[in-house]
Amino acid sequence: MKKWIISAAALALSAPFSLALADEGMWQPHQLPDIKEQLVAAGLKLNPDDMSDLSKFPMNAIISLGGCTASFISDQGLVVTNHHCAYGSIQHNSSEKNNLLANGFVAKTKQEELAAAPGSRVYITESLTDVTAEVTGGISAKLTGNDYYQAIENNRKALVADCEIDDDYRCSVSSFHSGASYVLIKLLTIRDVRLAYAPPSSIGKFGGDTDNWQWPRQTGDWAFYRAYVGKDGKPADYNTDNVPYSNKAFLKVNAAGVDEGDYVMVLGYPGSTNRYRTAVEVENNFTWAYPKAKLYREEYIDVIKQNSEPGSDQRIKYASNIASLANYAKNYGSMVESYNKGDMLVRKQQLESDLVNWLATDADMNAQYGGTLVTLNKLIEQSDETKERDLLLSYMGRTTMMSVAEGLLRLSHEQAKPDAQREPGYQERDLKRYEQSITSVNSRYVADIDKALIKHFLAKYVYLPMEQRVATFDKFFNITGKDLSKANAKIDQMYANTELGELDTRLAMMKMSEKEMRASSDPFVQYAVSQFDYNMAEEKRSKSLSGQLQQVRPEYMSAVIAFKKSREEAVYADANSTLRITFGNVKGYSPRDGLIAKPFTTTEGMLAKYIPDDDEFDLPLKLREAIKEKRYGSYANAKLNSVPVNYLSTLDITGGNSGSPTLNAKGEFVGLVFDGVYESIIGDWDYDPKYKRAIHVSSPFMLWVMDEVDGAENLIKEMEIVR
Repeated sequence: MKKWIISAAALALSAPFSLALADEGMWQPHQLPDIKEQLVAAGLKLNPDDMSDLSKFPMNAIISLGGCTASFISDQGLVVTNHHCAYGSIQHNSSEKNNLLANGFVAKTKQEELAAAPGSRVYITESLTDVTAEVTGGISAKLTGNDYYQAIENNRKALVADCEIDDDYRCSVSSFHSGASYVLIKLLTIRDVRLAYAPPSSIGKFGGDTDNWQWPRQTGDWAFYRAYVGKDGKPADYNTDNVPYSNKAFLKVNAAGVDEGDYVMVLGYPGSTNRYRTAVEVENNFTWAYPKAKLYREEYIDVIKQNSEPGSDQRIKYASNIASLANYAKNYGSMVESYNKGDMLVRKQQLESDLVNWLATDADMNAQYGGTLVTLNKLIEQSDETKERDLLLSYMGRTTMMSVAEGLLRLSHEQAKPDAQREPGYQERDLKRYEQSITSVNSRYVADIDKALIKHFLAKYVYLPMEQRVATFDKFFNITGKDLSKANAKIDQMYANTELGELDTRLAMMKMSEKEMRASSDPFVQYAVSQFDYNMAEEKRSKSLSGQLQQVRPEYMSAVIAFKKSREEAVYADANSTLRITFGNVKGYSPRDGLIAKPFTTTEGMLAKYIPDDDEFDLPLKLREAIKEKRYGSYANAKLNSVPVNYLSTLDITGGNSGSPTLNAKGEFVGLVFDGVYESIIGDWDYDPKYKRAIHVSSPFMLWVMDEVDGAENLIKEMEIVR
């Protein structure tokens, strides 16, 4: 691995001041030497300078799964992450007769390990290089809108193409501070990933949606993968002759876990935060977008459940989808609740007022940045003009047959272009993943459910204002006014006659020209053809707006950063799925007046919630017996007189941090972060030290269940345990 190569300009944008709050911030590796005092004061025993180097411990043990974080836990490619991060692979290998979601899975030998869901990857960050000059430096000041967007996109694609020297690497260019700087990220990509161990969902998802984002929590949210490579040690497609990846570094597991007040840190790939968005964006998201998205997700779940029986193959195919929908529906609900109780909007408005007044005190700064906020808000309001229609159509577009048909038609269109001119997602570098996605359709698709979902959202679509209706859409489905009789009959015929449910058909269409696709008699391909020109026009409009925002947001962010630094406030980039560290201490909190939340839960608390045959609160008999008999062995915590299940910390995390290892002051593994408390969900937008708490599953509970309940002794022996 290589150390981050970072420019002086990028450092100026991101370096914090000494008054940065110790627990706030998702820090980039190169920033760690700058916050050395805070790290040491919080309790870190490692050298922050070493931690900024990706080739050194512990950074070289942290990996991405693409959407979740994970880490190497032995020197034989063994990977630990959250149960909900491996859920798709557990589902993929489950059936009504062999339901691994319900029963769990332990591979006693490496030969018993199961191929993960198609497209599963282990990504190892090898280098991060500042490329701001290469992305934006040579673009003419005369370009704007779609032309500016395309210039940025072309430069990013060229950098990626030069970086991806072969199939072993995946590269991307990420923007920081809304495009004020850009970083090229090079990832070694391991393509043969296998499921090694997952506890039953009655442990891995204990508490279900009821306990999601709640405290007290007793969820065993972990699972193990293993990364495999060819015999030459290089990444390779799945093959029984492949061997476990021999990684340079791995985390030692501390069997005792943590105590209250201990220093802890999480290293991972947080998805996205929005702490620098404007007041206009805050108000729109919390008063319209989140309430509407919550409603649509809940309705989506209801339609699936109404058309499938619990435990059936149909329900199993949608299990991962339901879990994701429910997670974010609850997330959005908490966001809105916290927003309505708090004063975030008022504080945002005050910040912007203070910023404008501060700029006015400096003629040069005011000349450069004085009008950016007004310009930015006008563009944001412009993007909201068709928000109702766009959101509704996006949920209808989540259905399988619509999305597959539109994707295949677009693929045929893009493949006629030189590779460098294709849209991201359709370049040669993307085709293997695309094929794997196409291949996995049948493990997550049921025609009757897909049909019911389209009809459900179509019934909402007809109540849109006429000026927001799409003429080509109405024409294809024979919709007149609000009458859906002809549309519903046509949808029935489409599902009866389509062949896109067949894998061979989908794979054959991947090789078709656009002319051949347009000539297809498949009803869903005909639908995709009927909407193609409209979709392309909407995409061009969206790119034009994005291009304008890409010019204005960096200017606004530069002004905000300068203003915050003048007040000696913490300055860190919003999360963007790149490697970060957050640190703090094990600590409880007071969610409301009169209530104190202790920082630990125990196995006894888990048993107290047990409800026989309940989807959310059932527990395996073996686990219940072990708790009743207190067969805890060396995993018991003397202070708790039990095994700690979950614990709280002050760490600043968000989605994407799921599966991130929690490390103690020495860099030893003490658990996995998997959730936040209900009051802290709004932390994606606003940081409040009183309520920002992360929830972790403890290492002693993990080891105890593996040892006492699931019989995964082979994996315990493989790991290096600190006792």
